[in-house]
Amino acid sequence: MRILNLTLHEAIEVCKSLAHEHRMEILKILSDGPENVNELSEKLNIPFSSAAVNVKKLEESGLITTQMVPGRGSQKINTKLYDRIVINLEEPNPKNEDVVIIEMPIGEYVHCEVEPSCGLLGDQEIIHILDDPRSFYEPERKNAQLIWFRSGFVEYHFPNRIPYGVKIDELSFSVELCSEAPYHKLDWPSDITCWINGVEIGSWTSPGDLGGERGFLTPSWWETHNTQFGFLKKWKINATGSFIDGMNISNVTIEDLKLLDKPYISLKLGVKKDAYNVGGMNLFGSNFGNYDQDLLMKIEYSPK
Repeated sequence: MRILNLTLHEAIEVCKSLAHEHRMEILKILSDGPENVNELSEKLNIPFSSAAVNVKKLEESGLITTQMVPGRGSQKINTKLYDRIVINLEEPNPKNEDVVIIEMPIGEYVHCEVEPSCGLLGDQEIIHILDDPRSFYEPERKNAQLIWFRSGFVEYHFPNRIPYGVKIDELSFSVELCSEAPYHKLDWPSDITCWINGVEIGSWTSPGDLGGERGFLTPSWWETHNTQFGFLKKWKINATGSFIDGMNISNVTIEDLKLLDKPYISLKLGVKKDAYNVGGMNLFGSNFGNYDQDLLMKIEYSPK
């Protein structure tokens, strides 16, 4: 999948190009393969001149490319360049040295305890055996793109790259996840808890297990009656407390995590056996679901 990542400033011209019905239709048509302007004009039922103007606008914004190819004389063939456009609403920090960003594949957990129903998928096949916790210890687990279990946890150790002698302002991480129901079920609440360095940060109640229509990145061999995608959730911890998607969930602060005491930063996600809603958890990798990322951790710091 070819992805165009844009900042807010970079997205202005692209959004202008997309704000036209004919241009959107041209991109849909080119998803099936290259076309010349005559073919686009016929499929859209618009004059050749209108099709040419819209093609030129898409080319100027960098969304398609046009090449001269031999035929009956030379003809221009138009090709779509990207399958997905991502607009980053957070502008990059101008001082890169003040931010640590690490992405961790979901299969790189260092410890786990899970109960069925459970399983792991790679981007091409099931890993070992479904509903058998022993599958979570197979070497192939590192290729996992979807992990699920009824209750239990998975724990990750991120490398600790925080410089010594700085003030740690904020730690955040984001991940795509949802509940775990048989096949899928929209109304299937689950209390998903987060721990960092052994400290419980708080829980988020997932409303359900999402399926029935294919996720943007979910491979075609995984049938749509199964879980397809989740919710992108962001935990954040700073000097005032802990938050999820901006909502305060506990009074745990950045100081409570003692981030410089160990050579790694532990992140644990799971569903407690005694939770009010024991609805399981699905965890999505960068090639599954709706968001092309794994576990993404970000630490912001400043001089003392």
